[in-house]
Amino acid sequence: MTSLAGRIGRATATTLFAGAVGGVALLAGEAIAARTRRYAKPTMGLALRTSMGPSAAPPLRLVLLGDSAAIGVGVEWLSETVGGQLARLLAEGTPETGQRHVLLSSVGVAGSRSTDLATQVARALLGDRPDVAVVLIGARDATGLRSPDESATHLGDAVRRLRDAGVQVVVGTCPDLGAVRSIAPPLRQLTGWVGRRVARAQAAAVVAAGGVVVDLGDETGAVFRADAGTLCYDGFHPSADGYRVWAHALYPAVLDAAQAAGRRTTLE
Repeated sequence: MTSLAGRIGRATATTLFAGAVGGVALLAGEAIAARTRRYAKPTMGLALRTSMGPSAAPPLRLVLLGDSAAIGVGVEWLSETVGGQLARLLAEGTPETGQRHVLLSSVGVAGSRSTDLATQVARALLGDRPDVAVVLIGARDATGLRSPDESATHLGDAVRRLRDAGVQVVVGTCPDLGAVRSIAPPLRQLTGWVGRRVARAQAAAVVAAGGVVVDLGDETGAVFRADAGTLCYDGFHPSADGYRVWAHALYPAVLDAAQAAGRRTTLE
């Protein structure tokens, strides 16, 4: 009986070890496949500065910072990007807020991590001060397996610098990476878990720095998981539909920020 139990124990241990090795090999293979996929590139002709709305309306300077989401990788027209769609919504306004003349710009860079925000903040604050900054960052921090707390610290520092300069700040945290199609299961689920950890750390850091948080994973993840059309051809970056989903999730907070910026301008 003892000998049988020992053989069973050794067989079980061998099976578990082989399963673990196989699991690691599977994840490694999927990671290599994900890195070697053909991903969308920034559209060189996509304007990073434009204006929308009646020129006689009150001006609003809106700047986007962050990664590929801040410049619309995956679409071809400015009107399809998050910034373009937010600018249109703000320019059209509501009966309560009225129209605005939105001056839109972006200092985002595709592939950026939170450590790159310091340079982007410096660029955003050159010249005329923005009224509202929208920061979209976190995906590369998560896929690069950076420490969530370290990434959040850099983001918090960026938000604090913008707030100290008098800029209203809205941050869209790391999106639901468990919804991307360019990464196969089970690596997709693992990446999604890391992304949620990054988003939670980001939210705490942004609030502490005086910014406003929009949890893109929580608010839009279910839509991206259900509708493959929210991603562009590479299965990673959003399509025009995906950016529209993000823009409408961000809009209430951005509108509040615009109104707060307007009140501050009036007082000054």
